[in-house]
Amino acid sequence: MKFSKKLAAAFAVGLTLVGTAACSNGGNSSSSSSSSSSAKITKVKKNTTIVFWHGMPGVQQETLKELTKEFEKDNPKIKVKLENQGAYPDLQAKINSTLQSPSNLPTITQAYPDWLYTAAKNKMLVNMTPYINSKEVGWGSSKASDIKTALLDGAKIEGTQYGIPFNKSIETLTYNADIFKKYGIKKAPTTMAELKEDAETIYKKSNHKVVGAGFDSLSNYYTLGMKNEGVNFSSKIDFAGATSKKVINYYADGIKAGYFRVAGSEHYLSGPFANQKVAMFIGTSAGEGFVKQGVGNKFTYDVAPRPGKYTMSQGTDIYMFNHASADQKAAAFTYIKFLVSKSSQLKWANATGYIPVNNAAADSAEYKDTKKIKLPAKLEDAMKNLYSVPVVKDAGAAYGQLNPIMQNILAAAQKKQNVNSAINSGKAKFDAAWKQ
Repeated sequence: MKFSKKLAAAFAVGLTLVGTAACSNGGNSSSSSSSSSSAKITKVKKNTTIVFWHGMPGVQQETLKELTKEFEKDNPKIKVKLENQGAYPDLQAKINSTLQSPSNLPTITQAYPDWLYTAAKNKMLVNMTPYINSKEVGWGSSKASDIKTALLDGAKIEGTQYGIPFNKSIETLTYNADIFKKYGIKKAPTTMAELKEDAETIYKKSNHKVVGAGFDSLSNYYTLGMKNEGVNFSSKIDFAGATSKKVINYYADGIKAGYFRVAGSEHYLSGPFANQKVAMFIGTSAGEGFVKQGVGNKFTYDVAPRPGKYTMSQGTDIYMFNHASADQKAAAFTYIKFLVSKSSQLKWANATGYIPVNNAAADSAEYKDTKKIKLPAKLEDAMKNLYSVPVVKDAGAAYGQLNPIMQNILAAAQKKQNVNSAINSGKAKFDAAWKQ
């Protein structure tokens, strides 16, 4: 489907750290707002324009535009210029290159925290804590914000609250309920063993016409596979070790036998899923709006928690740059506060499949009982055990390498080749990524 190439960036980009060279001039930026007290922050009293860089495609971009129009109507002195930078890799590259000329940066941007790791080190970001605690433009305290604590913590860089969570997602299982019924599968798999068994059943009973399952993000597949084996993502991972091979071969064996597949050139399995070429897939909850659009009335689909104990917490936060004026910073935070409010998060989540970052929105009957998407009814179970890649030096680079490494390994498996040489080659690349 046409949206796939755009949305694919959310996975393909990984979490690559911004290079230190990009911030060689960052030290010239003022860090005054990082130490400013909330008492100095005042409401916007004059016409102020802010710029928001984002990487939202399709229904996500349209919903963001609708929310922004609503905000501007309620806040006539503030104008928000939404500037789409393309897919996530394009957005990251634009931020990276512009960090060398801080005055050309936007007021705020979508980003993963590790994209801005060096920017934070160079005092180029605004510490959001004074704004959160401000009674003028914030909530008065982080507790009053009603943002999920785990998500707020995930938007910190080395303990400082530089980001505010916005479009957050988890990995879920999307499956064709009609195919399940046809082949006697009574419930969605809850373990990786059940996933394999059900995928094999579908593939065999369909006379090899329907592939059982696949994973959109190979980086997430490996990271969560290791976490489910008790291994955290770090430089201590032995990529060619027994545990790693167990995780890799689970997928590789399914590729060889035909009951598993990868997204390949289509980037996401939502397209093959909508065309009934694959019965179920593990991917971002944020893609459900696209799944619904693609499936239409062809069959009944449903959503379930990701098989296994853990699921990946991902999606970007909103960060503010220090070059902005005091009025722009106040205006930007007023806008951010609006975007993460209960009302906005209900509209955002119901339209896109992103999870509400606001507790009141997530707990509301309006969200849980929505008929627009399937996720809300399963969200509580799906979020029991969240995991995310740690924001430490070179973790993003290593995570980003996992996708091409796994692609090479699974390509070898598809050709019915021995994957050990591909694993050894992958180990060299994985280890090197931790030493950049």
